[in-house]
Amino acid sequence: MSHWLPVLVHTPAHAALGPVLTYRSEHLLPAGTLVRVPLGNRETLGVVWDAATAEATGEFDPAKVRDIAGVLEGIPPLSRAWQQLLGFTAAYYQRSAGEVALAALPPQLRELNPEQMARRLKRKKVDAGAGGAVLAAPALTPEQATAIAQIDAHPGPYLLFGATGSGKTEVYLHCVHKLLAADPDAQALVMVPEINLTPQLEERFKARFAPLYGEQAVVSLHSGMTNPQRLKSWLSAHGGAARIVLGTRMAVFASLPKLRLIVVDEEHDPSYKSGEGARYSARDLAVYRGKLEGAKVILGSATPSLESWHHSRPAEEGGRYLRLHMPSRVGESSKLPLVRRVDMNHQPRRAIFSTPLIAAIKERVARGEQVMVFLNRRGYAPVLTCEDCGWKSECPHCSAFRVFHKIDRTLRCHHCGFTERVPRACPDCGNVDIAPFGRGTEQLEEHLAELLVDVRRHGSVTPENPDGEHVRIARIDADSTKLKGQLEEQLAAVHAGDVDVLVGTQMIAKGHDFRRITLVAAVNPDGALFSSDFRAPERLFSLLMQAAGRAGRDATLGAQSEVWLQTFQPEHGLYAALKKHDYPAFAAQQLKEREQANMPPFSAQALVRAEAKTQEAAQAFLNAARTFAQTEMAAWDGWAEALEQVFLYPAVPMAIQRVANIERAQMLIECPSRTTLQQFLTAWQSVLHATRSQPECKGLIRWAIDVDPLAI
Repeated sequence: MSHWLPVLVHTPAHAALGPVLTYRSEHLLPAGTLVRVPLGNRETLGVVWDAATAEATGEFDPAKVRDIAGVLEGIPPLSRAWQQLLGFTAAYYQRSAGEVALAALPPQLRELNPEQMARRLKRKKVDAGAGGAVLAAPALTPEQATAIAQIDAHPGPYLLFGATGSGKTEVYLHCVHKLLAADPDAQALVMVPEINLTPQLEERFKARFAPLYGEQAVVSLHSGMTNPQRLKSWLSAHGGAARIVLGTRMAVFASLPKLRLIVVDEEHDPSYKSGEGARYSARDLAVYRGKLEGAKVILGSATPSLESWHHSRPAEEGGRYLRLHMPSRVGESSKLPLVRRVDMNHQPRRAIFSTPLIAAIKERVARGEQVMVFLNRRGYAPVLTCEDCGWKSECPHCSAFRVFHKIDRTLRCHHCGFTERVPRACPDCGNVDIAPFGRGTEQLEEHLAELLVDVRRHGSVTPENPDGEHVRIARIDADSTKLKGQLEEQLAAVHAGDVDVLVGTQMIAKGHDFRRITLVAAVNPDGALFSSDFRAPERLFSLLMQAAGRAGRDATLGAQSEVWLQTFQPEHGLYAALKKHDYPAFAAQQLKEREQANMPPFSAQALVRAEAKTQEAAQAFLNAARTFAQTEMAAWDGWAEALEQVFLYPAVPMAIQRVANIERAQMLIECPSRTTLQQFLTAWQSVLHATRSQPECKGLIRWAIDVDPLAI
């Protein structure tokens, strides 16, 4: 007897097929079963979908229905909750359910046929070896104990608002321990924003839980792992052997059948928002998944996103999260760092470092303490220029400048990757005196070496070595950590005390527990103060607060830690709030401004981005779809009133309008009602598909909708 099975597959966008196709099977398979199915001339992975919620496949010719190619035996079906999560993600972020579901599964799982998977599952499994050890946990501070008691007493979600160094991670560890001890099957998901933060968190969780539940109880999931490693972790979580999954944003889709707790650390971080494919927010999906599966959700941050802060206002004012406050650092003498503002208007013109800052750095190094210098721009200089004719190192393929990298004498585009050797003279006028303009981390590293040439490392001057050792400066950014293991090696050197001054980008500003850093300096942070993006001040405050949090984490050093801000706008309100470590005041001011401007979280937004061979074609596509929405759609039944709430701005070029010879444009859509915006976007999809075939849109390559965009 044959059965018709609805199977979710990733169908090509141009094929005009729905993501759920019908296949024939000799056996009736439960929803969530992983199968191999033919699709066109190839074979692909599919998921047997819940027929009750499957998208309509329409009428079909039984003679043309194809048989499934095989079932991935030995892998339990994906849960109904997982299917609901994927269905919601696809609908909310306006993507195909097949695209979202298949992208959420490990790459190797998408490649292996049933025979290969059977061999993979037969491999000898490592004995978990749980030994019934006793948990050795540090004593909780009163603030930590209060936060945990509130988590126990309320359903959540929770916003754990804790100062850097206040012990938020210990709260996570304690909550996970209580959960696993109370329920032998329960699982926990702990998410971090970036891959480079995963190893240190994994080490800490394994040290705590491996003696209790075995080495296999804690697994990681992130794109930095090899495909076999990702599949192994996914299978362990899906089968229930892994009790704790640590991962980046992709881990929000991990199959955890007994999920009972979700932690989103540094919940404010923009890295939780995907920038390609289904542009989902892992933080927001974590909250939705917690509600769907009855799991508690903890969002933690020293500088929460304004959306989460707004949602954690008192319940009587409409708040949906419970705010837990931990304002104090762990340790009796662990005070928050003193923030100093240096007015660069009073420093020599083009000075990179102010005189008092250099003196402070020398003093710290002489005492054996570490210094961190933060500049969120890699390379030596952002542009190379000729003062005679005005030539600049523009990228021929992008509307951006190529960055000067002095170490390998190259001009490199950070958007398309185009790289050339630095010319000996100006390509336009032949002037040999071309010079860098602006500065990046390479230049800071070089300049600091010159300024600190007379300083010797603490304790290195001895009778046997009267000259002592020079100060050791290290740079950590995307350029210095390209090769596998370089980041771990450099971080280990900082932790071991082999580095005196650490220079880097935002890679070093987040999450790291550098025990001996007592001074953090931010060089030229002013750019974001006057950005056209309304979220720029929020990102800058968060980044500087996170960078400041690296200072003074070891109370035994005794010295008052400091944060130096070199700015041309010392009286700006953002820096005034930062000096007092007063995030609530900063958030209140920002939310007031956003409410007055009807910006998120007081309204909902979406961006439609188009890429084409010409800027005219990209904008013509967006404006044609906009015109149709404002005229034709208004005549549709029941849409006139709804469209009065939806405001579509005219199409404009993106900030970097050309990348790799592809022109890019965008159009912003705003609506006071999130529900109305979702209804509009769903109905508008057919308009967008039809518009791309119009003559004026010839040359359009692709378009995408970004719901709740973080960068405009």
